[in-house]
Amino acid sequence: MAKKRRSKKKRRRRHARPWLTRLKKTGLQLIIITLCVFLSYCFYLDYQLRKEFEGKRWSIPARVYANPTELYLGQIRSPGKLRRMLLRIGYKPVDKITATGQFSLSGNTFHIFVREYRYWDTVQASRPLRLTIERGRIANIVDINNQQPLQIFRLEPELIGKIFPLHDEDRILTGADEIPEQLVQALIATEDRHFFSHHGIDPIAIARSAVRNIRAGKIEQGGSTLTQQLVKNMFLTRQRTFSRKINEILMALMLDYHYSKQQILTAYVNEVFLGQNGARSIHGFGTAAEFYFSRPLNELSLDQLALLAGMVKGASYYNPRRHPERALKRRNLVIALMHTQSMISSAEQDYASNRSLRIAEKPAWTSARYPAYLDLVRRHLRRDYDADDLRNHGLRIHTALDTDIQESLEKSVLSSLRKLDRQTGLPSGLLETAVLLVNQHNGEIQALVGDRNREENAFNRALDAKRPIGSLIKPAVYMTALARPAEYHMLSTLDDRPLAIRQANGENWTPNNYDRKPHGDVPLIRALAKSYNLSTVSLGMTLGLENVIATLHSLGIDTPVAALPSVLLGSLDLSPYQVSQMYQTIASGGQQIPLKTITSVMDANSQPLRRYDLTVREYIAPETAFLVQYMLTQVVEQGTARRIARELPSLLPLAGKTGTTNGLRDSWFAGFGDRLLGVVWLGRDDNKSTRLTGSGGAMQVWIDIMKRLKPNALVMLEPAKIEWKDYPDMLGNKQACRKPRSYPFVRGYVPSSIRCF
Repeated sequence: MAKKRRSKKKRRRRHARPWLTRLKKTGLQLIIITLCVFLSYCFYLDYQLRKEFEGKRWSIPARVYANPTELYLGQIRSPGKLRRMLLRIGYKPVDKITATGQFSLSGNTFHIFVREYRYWDTVQASRPLRLTIERGRIANIVDINNQQPLQIFRLEPELIGKIFPLHDEDRILTGADEIPEQLVQALIATEDRHFFSHHGIDPIAIARSAVRNIRAGKIEQGGSTLTQQLVKNMFLTRQRTFSRKINEILMALMLDYHYSKQQILTAYVNEVFLGQNGARSIHGFGTAAEFYFSRPLNELSLDQLALLAGMVKGASYYNPRRHPERALKRRNLVIALMHTQSMISSAEQDYASNRSLRIAEKPAWTSARYPAYLDLVRRHLRRDYDADDLRNHGLRIHTALDTDIQESLEKSVLSSLRKLDRQTGLPSGLLETAVLLVNQHNGEIQALVGDRNREENAFNRALDAKRPIGSLIKPAVYMTALARPAEYHMLSTLDDRPLAIRQANGENWTPNNYDRKPHGDVPLIRALAKSYNLSTVSLGMTLGLENVIATLHSLGIDTPVAALPSVLLGSLDLSPYQVSQMYQTIASGGQQIPLKTITSVMDANSQPLRRYDLTVREYIAPETAFLVQYMLTQVVEQGTARRIARELPSLLPLAGKTGTTNGLRDSWFAGFGDRLLGVVWLGRDDNKSTRLTGSGGAMQVWIDIMKRLKPNALVMLEPAKIEWKDYPDMLGNKQACRKPRSYPFVRGYVPSSIRCF
């Protein structure tokens, strides 16, 4: 019996053996397949990590320059202003010039050793120059080497910022040799004690955090090394999952294998997230040093470095501007940990711990001297360049920014707003503004203000604040009429009487004039000069809304416009940038030129990458544009902007148009002389009343700006199809009818007689 049982067991084992063999074979195959998949994934991950890390680690920001300053004989220029300019572009004052980048000043005579500079079209050689200023003007310029007089020369452009065009950000990079030793110690003490000895991950810290996470049933603690944190910042999302944690560990091991500790630490110092400034993220300790302390990283003291290191744990939670007590406690903990680990002495700990936070009043960073303008440069790069062009490291971007005009603009705006704060009784800082200054003949934006305070600029109102434009739209209505010379001219009779327009919802829309009075029959030129609403709406409805909207698009408005009667009075939301494009077409005589900031781009070897050529499109007939320009000069001389004629009589003729929206929420003015168009918007971010009309607010800011800049009078180039004829003056009251006045008309359509009214 025992033999039979043993034989049965053997038979069962023999029968079971193929099944077990198959199972083992399948299991081995699964293990091999899994291992192959895992290794393939690791190879792919390793390739991607090295590719992206190399690109980010070695990327060089593009350097953005202002327009070079030209100095020429007869130019208005004070010694003080020229000296400040030389200092801004990095020239060193000395007793006697001996090398490039130096200057000396004796009385009103400058000696300047000009640097060599490669422009897109030429190379300016380095040479010593002598320049003398007499009675506020440049009297002579001499090349000292050969004593030859010069008519003109260029100073190299001012560096205004550094940006990463593809990443849409500006950042202050810190080199490996520029990282303060105490910052490294603070990071090691608080974030990763074994950084210099582990291989990318700290197994003990991971095990400790894993136990806590398993107990919690979710990811609560990371146990991350500096290398893992760098991986999270550069490559991964902030989502807390186990799969992401595995990726993080794998990538940290790979990073540590391929790169030195110094390379990893340098990348970490430049990449870590340390706060938010509106839409901008603060990445890197170099940027954070400027943002929180308005000083470069290498000038920060122990307590300041400890604060920044402490913020790594939670930049928003420990934000020293919003949570100073919390930030102070965290900073002192970092200092204590440094002392515990023998990195600093007891005396150093006591001194640093007892200091106040000493945070700068306003956010700032020196890499973006004019942040609103730099913001527009970034947008124009994305608009005009392919991404492949922008991958070229170390680009040199030359812009149209005139730093003299920009500085004057900022001073004027701040001074004007302070006066308007007192005038309106509004709390200081509540009234906001946006201003653009443009050369209308080439579309170059010479200066820009997006916030009353340059340093803040968290919201660039010049580009992003889309507000109703009010009466700024009226020139488009009248331009539509004047484009039909057989039907309309500037003395055509318009009806300025009450009217009711049936809306799609069945309700009547009943517009009114600002003075609440109808004016009966009025000439077209007076209707625009006085900005009458009733006659404008009557004219626009007769012309057809679709035709007025077509004119708006011809003027450069690239957004959809609803065909509603209220659009005739400016119920169209546009940004100051879009308004500037619209008025550029009018001010240039009907030639629409896309607004631009960038004049040329060069690669790291100073070779032109692309030259921005002047693009001109004639969308408005020159004779029509000329008639509208003329009428806008009458707005300044006798209409809603006549204060300009009183305050700037020596600069006339100038042209412009006021704009006011319902409830005095928005105050607008667009005006221009020769080669200088200025658009000003005033409003409040809460959309409440500014207590200002267009003439009482934005126009006054425009006047204050022009008092400083002193633009040349408008030069109106008369098209061949224009002819003039004398008729009674109908811009004033009826008594003015006795005076003759010459008016322009399209040739062949001059009226034979006119009734004065």
